[in-house]
Order: sequence, then C-alpha cells, then structure tokens
Amino acid sequence: MSPDRPAEPRPAGQLSRRRLLATAALAAAASFATASRATPARAGGADDVAYQRAFDEALAADKNVRRHTTPGREFLYRPRQVLAADADAQRVTAWLRAHGQVVAAGGGFAGVTRLLFDRETDVPAIVTKLRDPQQWPGQPVPKVQPHHVLLGFGNIMGNPGSPPATVAALSPPDPARLGEGAGVTVGICDTGMWRQAGSYHPQWLGGAYLPEVDDEDPLYVYTDVLAPQGGHGTFVAGVVRQAAPGVRVDPEQALNATGLGDEASVVAAMARLAPAVSVINLSLGGFTQDDQPSLPLANAVAALPGTSAVVAAAGNAGTNRPTWPAALGRVVAVAAVSQGAGGTVPATYSGYGPWVDVCAVGERHSTYVEGQLPLPGRPTQVFHGFAAWAGTSFATAHVSGRLAALMTAGGLTADAARLALLAAPRWHPDYGVLVG
Repeated sequence: MSPDRPAEPRPAGQLSRRRLLATAALAAAASFATASRATPARAGGADDVAYQRAFDEALAADKNVRRHTTPGREFLYRPRQVLAADADAQRVTAWLRAHGQVVAAGGGFAGVTRLLFDRETDVPAIVTKLRDPQQWPGQPVPKVQPHHVLLGFGNIMGNPGSPPATVAALSPPDPARLGEGAGVTVGICDTGMWRQAGSYHPQWLGGAYLPEVDDEDPLYVYTDVLAPQGGHGTFVAGVVRQAAPGVRVDPEQALNATGLGDEASVVAAMARLAPAVSVINLSLGGFTQDDQPSLPLANAVAALPGTSAVVAAAGNAGTNRPTWPAALGRVVAVAAVSQGAGGTVPATYSGYGPWVDVCAVGERHSTYVEGQLPLPGRPTQVFHGFAAWAGTSFATAHVSGRLAALMTAGGLTADAARLALLAAPRWHPDYGVLVG
C-alpha cells in the first residue's frame, strides 16, 4: 500500500492512514469476537482460502472471461472484443483491418460500438496500439477499450476472501423508523433478488419491491448448492432497508450468481430501472486497462436525470487504484471501515484514495437465502435466510439507504442529498465522509 501523500490536507487531530491501519487488526479481531457470539464458529482463514479458490475455479471455467495479469495493472475482460466510441468506430475498424485483423461491428450500447474479432487475439495489446498517438498522425486518438468484466464486491477479487457466514435472524424493523426513506426507490443492479425473498422476509422485504421473473437471482449451481455470490443482491437489499426501513427497492440483474457481469450487463440493468428510481446502488465494479474511466459506464451515468444519484463500491483489493464506476466524478464512491476495540478504522480490504467520497462499516448482517455453500476441503455452510458478510458492497448499500433517509428528512432530491452528504467534513482524505 502506498504511503500517505504529504501534500494532502488533514483536519487537526485526524489520524494518518498508516496509523489508522495499524489499529485495524485489533478492530477486526474485536469485530470477529463480537460476531462469533451470534455466529457458529468457523475456521476463518481456511474458509477464506477455500472460498477464494472456489471463485477462482468458477472464473477459470468461464470461457468468456480473460485475465490481464501484469502486477498492479490487472483487469478482467471479454475475449475477442474491443469497444470504440461510436464516433471513432469506423476509423478504428479501418485501422484494424489494415493491420490484418478480421473484425466486424456488433451491437452497440451506451455510446460505444462493439467490434468483434473472428479469432482469439491479444485485446490489451491491440488497445495499447490504438491508444498510441503515433498511430494517428494529424488525427485525434480514438476512444477505445476492452469490454471489461465487472464483479460484485462481496469478498472476491480482493481481501478478505471471506464467504458469508450463517447468523441468527434479524430483529424486526423499528416501527419508529418506517418513515425513513418513505417515498424513495433505490435501484439495485446486482445478482437479482431471491424468488422467495418477500415471503421469507416479510418484515424486511415483503411489499418493498415488485417481484418480476427477469429480476430473479439464479442463486444455485444445482439443486440448493449456492454459486459463490448467489444471494448477493438479496443481502444488499436487506442492508439498504436496514439503513432506511421505509424505502422501496427495484432489483435488476446485472451479475450472474458467480458475481460476474460486464459493462454491457450493468448498462442494461440500469436502463431497466423503473422511472421512480432516484438512487442507483452499484455494489460492483472493476479495474480497467490503464485505469482509464469506463466509456459506457461514464456515458450511462451522464445520461441519468440530474436529480438522481449513483452510489458504487470502492472495491476489496486494499489498493488506491481506482475502481469503476465508483471513481467517476458524479458517482458516490464508498470505502469500508471496521469497528472494534480500536474504534473506527479502515477495513484492511477496502479500496481507498482521494477518489473515494464516503465510507461506512462493511461488516453487516442481512437478509439472505436458503441453500448450502460447500467449500473445497471445508465443512459445508447451510443458510436459512440470514447471513453475515463483509465488503465494500455492503458499505455501499448502507450509504444508499442513508441517502434515501436524508432525502425524506430534508425533502431533497437524490442529487441534493448527495451534495449535502459530501459537504460534511471528511473523516480521512483517503476515505471521505464517515456515514453512520
């Protein structure tokens, strides 16, 4: 992890990031000790390794995912595709054909054209060439990129690689808080919603959304065996509702049950959101080639009504490298913190940096699903509708709910609530405003 930037201002009495992290291990230990009183004991590190292995195996088996593995520049992408801004697609196509590539235009989305190759090719190397000004004498450099794969930020593609854990049922919502978020709808672009979520969780999710077949989370690899992120969207919805018990949610499937999607699937999910949605929760994201902003995600966000707000996860890789769409200027980027004996400290897994806007506790208990999660060489976890999980995904869901509560409390639009939230003093330059 990089050291603090000495040029950054820091409020008087505020701990440096290094000192905050020095106490994070104590807080994490205390948090685990507290959680373990309500959670059946598990082997922690061994489960984490097994969970990461299960995800890696699922990722490796996906023939539509490739890894760029240069250290510090890693990202995932779709094979045999390049995305070009619509205005640049024709000359990029001509350049590719002049350099021996057989390529055709595929379907476009969010202001980009999908260029499809007839065979496997080194997409990152081609994008690097296309971005080289020397290839375009007297012309502007075209806007091109790989078609990036995005992930749900539970605990995969970063530390800690922890699976969800079984916990006791949540207490019912506090009747005194049912007005928080009332009249606001939060769109949740994620794995979808468990088919039985409303009936199994009547007090938390019953009547809070309109069940639709195309919004269902596929959940299972087979029978009742959960995929690595099956139930992620249902968990996120429960966190949003805990933060604002009166809010409605609109779930849309942007990721499969393994937790994988791409820029096209996220843009499509955003487009399916109901007109009533004013806050969009994206507990997902990914790295990009050369850390450049995602063209289609930037276009999709720019096309939203000016009164809306987008909240996205900063990622779980424990790095200051920007994740997208969180790092887009109009998006509220959410990091995670932990609470324990040392007070509030950065979660060691959380993304961080000056591009982060706010932070919230990442360790949450929430509504979940029924099923079992076998891990290689570990005892099978069996779930009955509730779970504990950690990650910037769940810090993000909490912030979306609190944003909705701020809207109702102040009679604000989502964008006005966003600006009010960001006007508070930053807890730390690398973590933004602390949202309780």
